[in-house]
Amino acid sequence: MFLNSVIQLLNCLTEATVSAAVLQHINNTVHFYLCFPKHTRQLLKKAINLWCTGEETVRVVAFLVLNKICRYKKEQINPVLKKMYISYVQNAKFTSPNALPLINFMQRTLTEMYSMDVENSYQHIFIYIRQLAIHLRTAMTVQKKGSYQSVYNWQYIHCLYLWCRVLSTLHPSDILEPLIYPLVQVITGCIRLVPTARYFPLRMHCIRALTLLSESTGVFIPVLPFILEIFQLVNFNKRPGRISVKPINFAVILKLSNVNLQEKVFRDGLIDQIYDLALEYVHTQAHSIGFPELVLPFIIQLKGFLKDCKVSNYCKPMRQLLEKIQENSSYITNKRQKCAFGVSDREAVIKWEKQIKEEGTPLSKYYVTWKKLREKEIQMEISGKERMEDLNLPEIKRRKLEKKEEDKKEFKDLFESDSDSESGGGGLFTKGKSKSKSKDDSSDESSDLSSEGEEGEYEVEDDDSSDSDGDSQDEDEEEGGESEAHKKKIQKKKGPQRLSQADLKELAKGEEDIVQDLEFSDDE
Repeated sequence: MFLNSVIQLLNCLTEATVSAAVLQHINNTVHFYLCFPKHTRQLLKKAINLWCTGEETVRVVAFLVLNKICRYKKEQINPVLKKMYISYVQNAKFTSPNALPLINFMQRTLTEMYSMDVENSYQHIFIYIRQLAIHLRTAMTVQKKGSYQSVYNWQYIHCLYLWCRVLSTLHPSDILEPLIYPLVQVITGCIRLVPTARYFPLRMHCIRALTLLSESTGVFIPVLPFILEIFQLVNFNKRPGRISVKPINFAVILKLSNVNLQEKVFRDGLIDQIYDLALEYVHTQAHSIGFPELVLPFIIQLKGFLKDCKVSNYCKPMRQLLEKIQENSSYITNKRQKCAFGVSDREAVIKWEKQIKEEGTPLSKYYVTWKKLREKEIQMEISGKERMEDLNLPEIKRRKLEKKEEDKKEFKDLFESDSDSESGGGGLFTKGKSKSKSKDDSSDESSDLSSEGEEGEYEVEDDDSSDSDGDSQDEDEEEGGESEAHKKKIQKKKGPQRLSQADLKELAKGEEDIVQDLEFSDDE
């Protein structure tokens, strides 16, 4: 009852942290579940579902549960492998930068599950590779529009890459080695099915899978012809029909639209992909004793491309790639001239190649430094960030802010002198009453204070004012009387101001009304 209740609880949970905690508890009590076949089947079904659809932590713990069950009970390996592969195919239908890490996780964990029992794994891998070959044969023989869609989709490509990863990880294995050849034939047939520029991204995924398989197993696979064919299908001298700022992310697409083929970023990205794919492949063969003969067609084609291409941005990376390959070719040629064994001595050749690989070649040393930089760029692309260094945007130069200490001291002195003049005269307004006013306005505002109350008009008067100012005020009063012009009249005064005794008495009577009607005049 307890085991059944735990499984029911796991089915009801939606929070990832709680699900991970319950799965961790189940992982510690797996040996109890193995005593009940019905509960084991229910647990396997739920764990496989969480392994392919849950959050990151939940996926990991669910895989640990599956792995532990299969290690304790070997008869569960076949059904578990079958259900895990079907779940992998179902959840690899769509690919995006966010989905790629999850797909890679399923590939790695499935590879580990297949390594538990190689004999049973052979049966599974053989059946599923044969199924892929049947789909390819049907697409090649059936003359219908869109028949290739059963092959040119993400599920098919991810399955090809899965089996390349499995055979590469489990190598060397005498049981699985016969499956390498049919898998390579299926992948090369997939490339040749629709050899057009529109499906270059799919071709590149297949090339990477073949490169991984060739590097790990040591089997020679002619990958360079598929890379060189791109030069023949694309005219890099043709002026682009339109310009797009956003680069094409070849890692998450299988085909290009007609609009993409006309854009400049298509050719820019294609040159980068050719550089990456060629460097990754020749790096795997850099220690081979036949490296100079292997890369000779590639060198000839690159020289022809550099001769015909008129775009300097495309010639620069290809010229650099050509120099690195020629340097490594010369290095291998000089090394093998000192050899004392013949070509037929297979053991001596393998020993020589192993020694050269340990010493390191010029191409392998360059590849290590290049790979670190390239991984950073790929991480930026996966996270959705654009490579802004290719846009050649103008720099915004900001003017450095001047030191503010001297300015603060100057303005501080100005405000202090103003406040002292106000407070020294014993006026109505003291320091701090008008914080937002400048030095020039502070003296004016203290003299411009006016208000229209019910009893009359209040103006700031100066006891030390000259007679001429008083005469001018009398003239203004006679001319304007009590008009509105007279009410808004402003007097500029020097030094401290204060109200007369009569006005102070009036202010004391109607203090509340004055506070409500008191305003600062902005006129000078």
